[in-house]
Amino acid sequence: MKLLLVEDHKDIAGVIFDYFEIKDYVLDYASNGLQGYELAKSAHYDAIILDVMLPKMDGLTVCKSLREAGIDTPILMLTARDTKDDIVAGFDHLADDYLVKPFDLEILDSRLQALVRRRKGSVANRILSFGQLSLDMNTRVLQREGGRYSLNPSQYTILKCLIQKAPDVVSKDEICDALWGDEEPDSKVLRSHIYQLRSLIDRPFDHAYLRTVSKVGYRLVAEGDE
Repeated sequence: MKLLLVEDHKDIAGVIFDYFEIKDYVLDYASNGLQGYELAKSAHYDAIILDVMLPKMDGLTVCKSLREAGIDTPILMLTARDTKDDIVAGFDHLADDYLVKPFDLEILDSRLQALVRRRKGSVANRILSFGQLSLDMNTRVLQREGGRYSLNPSQYTILKCLIQKAPDVVSKDEICDALWGDEEPDSKVLRSHIYQLRSLIDRPFDHAYLRTVSKVGYRLVAEGDE
């Protein structure tokens, strides 16, 4: 697993790092809430271990802000406060689990594994994938190599058609029917949508997935299948 640990207490962070690195987990670390928020938005993690009391941005705010930004990575919150109100506050801010300090590292590990298993089961049927492309059909967010891209409705519809048929060709008529039904616009509109989608998912990378098939339509091409 790849984990993000957001914890300002260096001794606690060190103990967690030592335990999980022995188990061959990969960990990134942030010592304040703002740094943790930025890391969680910019990279993919299987789970996030998030302290509540943090400098610059408290853990509750980090958690809620990540959810508002469309980040659904499982979050386990750590806190020294064990009252019912504190625990409820964590869940109210959309955390997935809550562990009170001091805690047993094996229990922390078991809870993280349970969160990751639960998420994999819940997203399996709403994620479309092809190569490094991963499209969330609920949020219309595309992920590629750690980057996250919010698609507008037209971009989402086109990419969904392409991934569902990949690596086969999707004709222009099929795409137009999915976008507009019987009310097909000028052909320049489709070309504009394709250009915008290509700029979004391919231009920053070495490999271009989206290819034009002359006079027919478009298809996705995997790396190595040029």
